[in-house]
Amino acid sequence: MSKKLSTPQEEFWAGRFGSEYTTRNASGVHKRIGLWARAVRRLEGVNSVIEFGANIGLNLIALGNIFPHAEMAAVEVNEDAVQELRKHGGGRISVVHTSVFDFQPERQYDLVVSSGFLIHIHPERLDEVYEKIFQTSRRWIILAEYYNPKPVSVDYRGHKDKLFKRDFAGEMIDKFGGLRLSDYGFFYHRDPVYPLDDLTWFLLEKVFT
Repeated sequence: MSKKLSTPQEEFWAGRFGSEYTTRNASGVHKRIGLWARAVRRLEGVNSVIEFGANIGLNLIALGNIFPHAEMAAVEVNEDAVQELRKHGGGRISVVHTSVFDFQPERQYDLVVSSGFLIHIHPERLDEVYEKIFQTSRRWIILAEYYNPKPVSVDYRGHKDKLFKRDFAGEMIDKFGGLRLSDYGFFYHRDPVYPLDDLTWFLLEKVFT
């Protein structure tokens, strides 16, 4: 990836902080399998999955266990994460090392995933990312993000304007008439079996193409 990144948030995640995040979050696939199994329990016939902001691929590995025959793909901006992602994927995950703004989907996938990704996109550029997610999806979209009914910016490990909460799913539904809410739920850090981060997930279905 040689292009200059277009927002301070992407520069932040492509640089040292993103690499340190990769090191801090290098385990926990078994927790994610249990959590994602809840989120995708309604889905059948998923033969392809792509995740935006996949980091080292723990979500994709978990989803690969749930959909063992599905083709897996990832879009990731941090070089260290990409290297780990390629190793963790064992050759199964096709990795595109690029900014989401530069990513040009050449096909559609049955399921598009964003988990802890939209929260780090500059609010003024969200519509572009929503468009990429919508166009890349053949039918299903899962957004697992920090929810808030109104947009807010939250200090993130001492950094300002690097984490944003809002109703991402609601905004996508309002933006695209072809989306409807199919299911939703919550990942809780005190889950007695699968503790992870506090994320609200929304399963959206694309009802026409």
